[in-house]
Parts: sequence; structure tokens; C-alpha cells
Amino acid sequence: MNEPALNPLKIKSWSPEDRPREKLLNKGTPVLSDAELVAILLGTGTSTVSAVELAKRVLQTVDNNLHELGRLSVKDLMKVKGIGEAKAISIIAALELGRRRRDTEAEEKPRVSGSGDCFNILRAHMQDLQHEEFWIILLNRANRVIKKHQISQGGVAGTVADPKIIFKIAISELASGIILAHNHPSGNLTASQADIDLTKKIREAGKLLEIQVLDHLIVAGQKYFSFADEGML
Repeated sequence: MNEPALNPLKIKSWSPEDRPREKLLNKGTPVLSDAELVAILLGTGTSTVSAVELAKRVLQTVDNNLHELGRLSVKDLMKVKGIGEAKAISIIAALELGRRRRDTEAEEKPRVSGSGDCFNILRAHMQDLQHEEFWIILLNRANRVIKKHQISQGGVAGTVADPKIIFKIAISELASGIILAHNHPSGNLTASQADIDLTKKIREAGKLLEIQVLDHLIVAGQKYFSFADEGML
């Protein structure tokens, strides 16, 4: 007489560091096996097998070949016991996203080689404003733009630029360099003492964090003033 099969240990009863979702959150995707990644897509297993065991069954049908897995249809996947239509669709959708990502060429970020490039990147945001705004451009080691970001918006006479906020953003984006920029609605291109002091403060802070302040632009309509061009950095 055969003994009844014991129900496998459910994922929720595993130690947190062994659960696929928790492993992804705590250690990142590289540490997860193919089966664990598929298990996250499945969400749940069945009454007799965990999501990870069910994922292993799916992969075994293609000899653990992800390229072959990508060839399967919804009906093919549903032939695996425990895989319903919803689970099959989740796997198909995830593989299709991966395929599209691979086939899509990464858009090349613009490279900043001087103050004119900085002005062209920001002019549409700043040249016609009737109030002051402070922006930064974040750059990688090749001086290509990671992103541009508005730091603050003020009134006609000024705006606040908090170095803590600036460097929090720069660090989160792994920037190697930053360009500072703000506008003067009055049309005056002269750097005030406050502008000079702020630039110096941010530049010195950047040295400690190994994030170089490459320039500070003052935008006034169709014209601009560059601290770098004027030898003020």
C-alpha cells in the first residue's frame, strides 16, 4: 500500500531569506535562480507544490532553456499541471517584455561639452519664466546627461536651492558631475554675491562626495552667464 504524499513546505513557512520575493528585495535579482524568478511571476503554487516547485516543472519542459520557454504558447504552458491560463499569460507577458527590451536600442544621452550645451538643454524650461527656478543637470563620467531635475521654484526675486536636496538626487542617480542653473526674470545676467556663495558652497560639498560641479548657469531670456566660462569655478 502506497503512503500518501506529504504536502510540501509552503513558501510562507520558509525562512525570509529563502523566499524569492524577499531575496529579490534584500539581495537583488542576480541571486535568484531562473525557477525563483518564474515563481515570482506565478505568484502561487498549488495545493501540493510550492510556486518554486511549479516553476521548476515549467522549466523542465524546455530543459531549463529560457529561449525555448519563450517559444511556448499559452496552451503549451497550460499542459503543465498547475499552470492555468492566468499563470501562463503572466509568463508569456514577462518573456515578451524581455524580448522587447533586448530588441530596443538604448537611446544615446546627449553629451555636454560646454556651457552652450547646458543652455540648450534647459532653455525651453527657463527662458520665458516670470519667476525664478533652480535646476540641475546630472552627468555620468563621460559627461553624458543622466537627467535634468527642477530643484525649486520661487518668486520674482529669488528661489531656494538646498544643497542637501541637490546631492540627495545626485547620489541616487549615481551622478559623477552636476551642472547648476537658475534664471533671472529681470534679464540681469550679473551673478549676485548670493549666487557666488551658493556655487562655492555646493562645489566644496561636491568635492567631499566626489561629485564635481562643472558649471553654474544664469539664464536671462535668450542669453546666459556661465561661471565656468568666466573662470569663477
